[in-house]
Amino acid sequence: MEAKKIADIKRIYFIGIGGIGMSAVARYFHSKGIRVSGYDKTETPLTKALVAEGIPVHYEDAVEQAPKDADWVVYTPAVPKEHTELNFYKENGYPVMKRSDVLQQITESSFNICVAGTHGKTTTTTMIAHLLRDSGYGCNAFLGGIAANYDTNFWSDANDVCVIEADEYDRSFLKLSPDIAVVTAIDPDHLDIYGTEENVRKAFAEFAQRLKPGGLLIRKLGIGKELSAARIWQYSLQNNSANAYAANIEIKGGGYVFDAVLPTQLIEGVQLHMGGMHNIENMIAAITVASSLNIDKDKIKKAVASFKGVKRRFEYIIPPDPEDGNGLVFIDDYAHHPEELRALINGVKTLFPTRKCTLIFQPHLYSRTKDFALEFAAVLSLVDKVILLPIYPAREQPIPGIESNIIAEKMEGGDPVIMTKDELLHWVGNDFLKEGNKELGDVIITAGAGDVDKLVGVIKNSLEKIK
Repeated sequence: MEAKKIADIKRIYFIGIGGIGMSAVARYFHSKGIRVSGYDKTETPLTKALVAEGIPVHYEDAVEQAPKDADWVVYTPAVPKEHTELNFYKENGYPVMKRSDVLQQITESSFNICVAGTHGKTTTTTMIAHLLRDSGYGCNAFLGGIAANYDTNFWSDANDVCVIEADEYDRSFLKLSPDIAVVTAIDPDHLDIYGTEENVRKAFAEFAQRLKPGGLLIRKLGIGKELSAARIWQYSLQNNSANAYAANIEIKGGGYVFDAVLPTQLIEGVQLHMGGMHNIENMIAAITVASSLNIDKDKIKKAVASFKGVKRRFEYIIPPDPEDGNGLVFIDDYAHHPEELRALINGVKTLFPTRKCTLIFQPHLYSRTKDFALEFAAVLSLVDKVILLPIYPAREQPIPGIESNIIAEKMEGGDPVIMTKDELLHWVGNDFLKEGNKELGDVIITAGAGDVDKLVGVIKNSLEKIK
């Protein structure tokens, strides 16, 4: 069956529709009036939101529930090869494609701002999309997280500009053609796909080569010297050898005030109501993009001040109380790579230097835990107390001998304890509330890319008893 062009599509079926990237594409087609439905293995707040928007979702791998009149079938590489519905479509000649192939077709004729990086890309992408939307410039946004301002990972606009999170997993980002490419980090990750750090770097260099003629590469200072382009700007947190950086940074109310020094202008007194020094750096990248599009600096400044962040990216579940300097703070974050955890911990230490910190971490993937056990141990040792949950397997089968204890055994600080989810909830609701443990509760963080976020509401309820 020959694949139809987008203009001729009437119905699309998504296998793995509850994924953050897949759901954004599903929402795009739904917004165009195309019939969209999908399968996912479990019901989540995101799939519930899709159903509420009019996109049917089912949770059984059952061919009888899969539509037979689908013009396109879109799947995520995380779907197992033995998936019954996926194999039905393949065996019966339906046009079956990955999300990256679909994004390639969506963005063939648009002006594309693509953000890549082994970490930082979701926050930076969301910041850029918000600046363009809030300033009135307008864009179509395909995000890898839920923008807190709009409670969605997708929106559309009449302006034919797309802001896209460019995912390096499975080399998906090599299907895109950016007009502006932003690269936030190229630390080794997804070694189950790439094999070596060198292959990761080669893929990012290839991504940079996909820039359209005359395109602009905006990369973090000090990374990816092999990433070449005719036009390159570099950004940094505070290094004035970059084209764009922050100056005169002040901490204010759990966030920051700073001056944005840009290639063509200076924006003074920018207010960012979000924790983490790394998020100032992410916002500098976003402001640099907005400035390159000649968006008025007062509009940029106003948009930054109104940015509420991204769900699970340094998200305040219990925010700092301006009236009580010693009040308990609870932060939830998606950090699942050692460098992401380092940025998270450093951000907390900068904002709350005198407080003790408890970090609840759920390792994500057996392969990542195996590859980075030493790095995880080193960075987790920086906090006062670490609680390690069992590894979240996602798409993987267990690897013999690889469990959370291999991190704990290598830690030199952090007083690590391994707990099940039930043991954690009991500890938070009982032992933690004992007077002797209260000093550990100055800042509590939950971190990980698995399902640790499902515990956040219960933990919050327990913590609020001692606020």
